[in-house]
Amino acid sequence: MRAVTVAGKDMLPVLENKDLPVAGLDEVVLQLHASAMNHRDVWITKGLYPGIRYGCTMGSDGCGTYLGQEYIINPGLGWGDSEQAQSSSFRVLGVPDEGTFADNIAIDRKYLHPKPDHLSVHQAAALPLAGVTAYRALLSRARATAGEKVLITGIGGGVALMAMQFALAQGCAVFVTSSDPDKIHKAKNMGASEGYNYKDPDWPKKLAADAGGVDVVIDGACGAGFSSLVKVCNPGGRIAFYGATAGPVDSLNPQAVFWKQLSILGSTMGSESDFALMVDFVAKHRVTPVIDEVVPLDNFESGFRRMAAGSQFGKIVFSH
Repeated sequence: MRAVTVAGKDMLPVLENKDLPVAGLDEVVLQLHASAMNHRDVWITKGLYPGIRYGCTMGSDGCGTYLGQEYIINPGLGWGDSEQAQSSSFRVLGVPDEGTFADNIAIDRKYLHPKPDHLSVHQAAALPLAGVTAYRALLSRARATAGEKVLITGIGGGVALMAMQFALAQGCAVFVTSSDPDKIHKAKNMGASEGYNYKDPDWPKKLAADAGGVDVVIDGACGAGFSSLVKVCNPGGRIAFYGATAGPVDSLNPQAVFWKQLSILGSTMGSESDFALMVDFVAKHRVTPVIDEVVPLDNFESGFRRMAAGSQFGKIVFSH
């Protein structure tokens, strides 16, 4: 079978022929029809992720068929028994485990969930990792409710877009940030109330003028801009962050946090319960993941280059 594997640090992956996987105890072999990229895949090629195993098949997201039924895969393996946090054995599918950028995968059947009927295989493949990360941050951790105002930073990435779609489906008013005016325009066309260029030092004042502040912030960057997120929060606000692409938070005014009774919530992926609830939410509200482009698996290099450039709006999906 075809498989896209890790070649080496700072190298594009390679397409190899591998033997068909053999199902182990409690596993099935899923024939994959589509898979999707995450920033994690680019970080792996740069050597910036722990547990890298060269020659391993990459990919965390996938949709495929087993015994005539279409399934999506929960890529969060070994979460554990606590809903509060993942166990020490938790890991993400795809390096060091064999991943989804292949024609077939052996996977424990407990990680398979029936594909929501309204989604194509490409849309379904785009859902799992971004979907569960956004769901846990927005609904399990920040507990956003109808009528609240939600700020989503860095709109255009897979998690940010899913968080925006979930917030809109939940009945929230959504505001977004990006350095790309086109991405802000697209987000507003999807239902965002307003968008702001985070490189504009006055963007918090503009948001305050438009919205008066927000109740929930979903952030994947942290870094120097985190203090602005504290500024735009209403009293009792919640900031949930799932990544730190802009680096550590160096300057945070603790008085602003405790005086406004803010909650700062770290969030990573999601539990098996989060994943099941996310799939049900998507099916109920007929949420459709945004796809930037669908690329044949044989042309995977173009997907990696586009993801590395950061120009995508939505998920990059491989068609098998």
